[in-house]
Amino acid sequence: MSQTTSTGAKSGAKHGAAEAAERWLHMYYQMLQIRFFEDQVNDLYRTARMPGLAHLYSGEEAVAVGVCAALRRDDYITSTHRGHGHCLAKGARVDRMFAELLGKESGYCKGKGGSMHIADQDTGNLGANAIVGGSAGIATGAAFSSRWRKSDQVTVCFFGEGALGQGMLYEVMNMASLWKLPIIYVCENNLYNEYTHFSETTAGNLAERAKAFAIPAEEIDGQDARAVFAAAERMVARARTGEGPSFMVANTYRYHGHHVGDISRSYYRPPEEEGFWKTQRDPIELLGDWLVSEQVADTDQLADLRQKAKSDVEAGVQFGLSAPFPAESEVTQDVYA
Repeated sequence: MSQTTSTGAKSGAKHGAAEAAERWLHMYYQMLQIRFFEDQVNDLYRTARMPGLAHLYSGEEAVAVGVCAALRRDDYITSTHRGHGHCLAKGARVDRMFAELLGKESGYCKGKGGSMHIADQDTGNLGANAIVGGSAGIATGAAFSSRWRKSDQVTVCFFGEGALGQGMLYEVMNMASLWKLPIIYVCENNLYNEYTHFSETTAGNLAERAKAFAIPAEEIDGQDARAVFAAAERMVARARTGEGPSFMVANTYRYHGHHVGDISRSYYRPPEEEGFWKTQRDPIELLGDWLVSEQVADTDQLADLRQKAKSDVEAGVQFGLSAPFPAESEVTQDVYA
């Protein structure tokens, strides 16, 4: 090997390592941003400053961030009623997110969608959905559009394990497999269908359901952002090269109740279980510990990212609180029935 080739290879390796380090640190920041965002949403609800309910994503951050890190800006996602994390991970702005939750004109849907209907076309977010499994048809339609237009865009359909009881999901998975559509179905198994453990409602192995449609499936640790990202990269590459859909089961856990009003949860899940996931399986701590152990960052750098995420979210809250409401004359605009 010539000196020039050797030097070039070393330079390329260094550049690749730097890019990887930047990606991991950005993912760590995004996970913190989502966590602090949800903390503020909970506070807005408890202090009666936010209309309606919200479903918090705290504890599940590694899934949204790990998957979206493998996507391009022009790739598509569809979200769920527990969708703040997906929106932020795909690139939504914190200030406009808070404005939407607070019913303000500068929100993503002019304050008329609220927590469960946020959409952001600029980042490829086709919208959250209040109906369990309701976005499956939208996502699969987007993937069909990509194939028909001969673009190489990929769609990710996020849904909870409760959606495995919805027939539409299986209809569109059948179509996606037959037509080799560029879509990834991501099942976020946070263990509970509202107030019932999924084992009481969902028979059999979750990943095996996809295999019945000849869709390759992987079951992964949804608390490990690196494992989620690695699986998502494989699935995105498969979809982008025309090989068809994939199915991911990401085993995760929601720290809060089904919604912000679900305060006392001991009747359907033990406090010890919550404590275990929060202290032993926290996705932010797991990634942070790895960053330090691999010398990608030190504790001071992580503390700086934590403070930046917290400050950015606090600024977003203030923007949302001070933003004006839509004019009364707009009450019927952009609203469909």
